[in-house]
Amino acid sequence: MTIAPLPQPAASAEQLNRSCRCASLSRDLLRRELADWDATHDLYRMVGEERPYLFAEAPVFLDRANLQAQLAVIAAAETAIANPAYQERVLCYAPESARFPAKAHGVFVGYDFHLSPDGPKLIEINSNAGGGLLNAVAIRAQLCCCEAADRQRPGDRPAAAGTAPEALFMQIFADEWRCERDGQALHTVAIVDEDPQNQYLWPEFLLFQALFQRHGIRALICDPAELSYRDAALWHGDIKIDLVYNRLTDFGLEQAKQQPLLQAYLAADVVLTPHPRNHALYADKRNLALLGDAEFLAEIGIDAASRDILRRGIAETRIVEAQNAEWFWQQRKQLFFKPAKGYGSKAAYRGDKLTLRVFDEILRHDYVAQALVKPSERQLDIGDLKMDLRHFVYRGQTQLVCARLYQGQTTNFRTPGGGFAQVVVTP
Repeated sequence: MTIAPLPQPAASAEQLNRSCRCASLSRDLLRRELADWDATHDLYRMVGEERPYLFAEAPVFLDRANLQAQLAVIAAAETAIANPAYQERVLCYAPESARFPAKAHGVFVGYDFHLSPDGPKLIEINSNAGGGLLNAVAIRAQLCCCEAADRQRPGDRPAAAGTAPEALFMQIFADEWRCERDGQALHTVAIVDEDPQNQYLWPEFLLFQALFQRHGIRALICDPAELSYRDAALWHGDIKIDLVYNRLTDFGLEQAKQQPLLQAYLAADVVLTPHPRNHALYADKRNLALLGDAEFLAEIGIDAASRDILRRGIAETRIVEAQNAEWFWQQRKQLFFKPAKGYGSKAAYRGDKLTLRVFDEILRHDYVAQALVKPSERQLDIGDLKMDLRHFVYRGQTQLVCARLYQGQTTNFRTPGGGFAQVVVTP
C-alpha cells in the first residue's frame, strides 16, 4: 500500500522573505528589453553599469491579504482627499498656485508603506513618484523564482495581469489630456525637470520619451529654463508644447525659472501633470496628520469605516509646533522628523540621532514628526535589507506595485543588492 505524501503547506510571504535566496532579475533580458525600447541610447549601460543598484536582483514577497489592506488604505485616503472640506483645510497652507482648479487628476501618485507586525502603515504620499516605467520594463526581465515561491503564484504579479503597466501609463496621460482638451489631438509632450540629464532617473525620462513616440506623440526632455511663454502658448524654441509631464520638485512652481511654465499653467494654455494642486492635496506631509485624525474626518463627514482604516493604516503623524517642543524632544527616540514639503528623504532625521542644534532648526521650519515604523526585512546572502512598498496610483487605482530594498536610514540606490524589486504576491 502506497501512502500519498501530505501536501506541503504554502510558505507565507514572511517566510519567503527570510528564506528565498533566488535572483529573479535577468540582466540579459533587461538588456534586450531596454534595447527594444530605445536603440538610440545605451540604456543598459546607464541602468546596469552607471546605476548598478537601481534594480535589486531578488524579488520581494507580499501576502495577498496585506496587499488588500494597503489598497483599502489607499481607497480610504482617496475618499478623504476628495472631500471639499479637507481640500479647503490643506489649501490653507499651500502656495497660491495650488488653488488653480485644474481638471487633470495628476499622474503617478505614490503611496509608500512599511510592513509592521500589525499590518501595513502608510508613511508617505508623493505627487510625482518616480520609477513606475522602469519597474514596468523590469517586470519583463524577471525569471521564475524557486519552486517554493513559484507554487504560490504561477505567473501572478501585481498589475501585470491583463493590461501591461506601460499601456496603463499611456492611458493615464491620454486621460489627463482628455480632461483638459477633450476632442483635441495631443501632438507634443515635454518631460520637464531641473538639469534632467544629471538626474538619477534620467533613463526613465528616455523611456517615457520612447513611450510617447511609440504612440505618435512628439516628446522632448528639457530643463524648465528652456521654456518660454508667449502668444498664449508654452514653447521650447519654436516647438509648441501641449502637455508637460512634470518631474520638478519645486511643487508650487515658485522659483523664478519656473515662471513661464507657471504662467502657461495658470492661463490654461498648457496641460500640466502632476500640478501644484496635486502636491497640496496629496503630498504635503502635514496632510497625513489630518488623514489620521479621526475627529477631524468625522467633522467633515468621512464615513466611520474609512476613518477606522486610516486610523489603523497611517503611521501616526503630528505637526511639529514650537509650543510643544518639550514633548517632541522627550519623545524623539520614537519619532522620525520630516520637512512638510520635503522629498527623497532630504532634511529628514531619525529622532534618536537628533542633536539639539538640528532640533532647533526643525522648530523654525515646517516639519512633521511621524511614529517610527520599523521596516520589514528581506534576508539575502549579502545581508539583511530593509524594504518598503510603493503603489503607483492614478485616480485611486493602483497601476503597479514595487518594492525598494536598502540599508541605512531611508531608501536609497546605493546599497549592493538593493534598489527597485519585483513584488510577488502570495495567497
